[in-house]
Amino acid sequence: MQKYTAKGLSNIAGVSVRTLHYYDKIGLLQPAIRTTAKYRLYGENELLKLQQILFFKELDFPLKEIQAILNDPEFDLIEALESHGKALALKQKRISKMLNTIEKTMLNLKGKKMITEDELYDCFTKEEATKNRKETVEKYGAKALEKSEAYLKKLTKEQLEALKSEQKEIFKRLFEISDRAPVTQEVQLEIARHYINTRKFWGTDGSSNPQWRDYKGLGALYIADKRFTQIDGTAQPDFAKFLSKAMAHFANSQLK
Repeated sequence: MQKYTAKGLSNIAGVSVRTLHYYDKIGLLQPAIRTTAKYRLYGENELLKLQQILFFKELDFPLKEIQAILNDPEFDLIEALESHGKALALKQKRISKMLNTIEKTMLNLKGKKMITEDELYDCFTKEEATKNRKETVEKYGAKALEKSEAYLKKLTKEQLEALKSEQKEIFKRLFEISDRAPVTQEVQLEIARHYINTRKFWGTDGSSNPQWRDYKGLGALYIADKRFTQIDGTAQPDFAKFLSKAMAHFANSQLK
């Protein structure tokens, strides 16, 4: 059975080695093995337990309560995962609504001029913009295009640029970790950011419909159309496959 050092587990889970040492100190997460050289080694059970700890922390549980829950002999991992999924989905919706409200309030307070349709597609030639709009209608329907454009036109130039920059930053980070399994927590956390960013471009981030089929379909589109996953102008077919698998897993496990 594979064992992980504290540094290895830190890289997988996205927590610091210092945090792992602290969890060990308070008895929340102790290593499976301590070597004679005083190295901490963690196995699959500890990996799953750390996942639970991080889920509970995301839901604002204090460490003492998390420890009590995990030490309960009646604790059921599958039941806990189902509960986490529902709770995190609700939290995601609340956060999306709050962010949407904040953006609208800031827009009203600043009173800045809304962007035009030409500005919306200023990174494309007219021919490319027309082609992209046509493809969107063919794949998702005219209403989807109208909703997306209506939402984006309400943004200021600064807000639109920030949204685009966020998308690029997320893609860059995902490309950096594309050598890891698509289902790992680190990858899935970035995919969650990508999902929220994508919903903003779609103009549906405040909707109760999770659009899991659309999001999963977008992952398939990344494989079919190399334009969407180019890095510095170079096609990245392996990265497209990685993204598609990671997005499909997220859609199936978090959005269904």
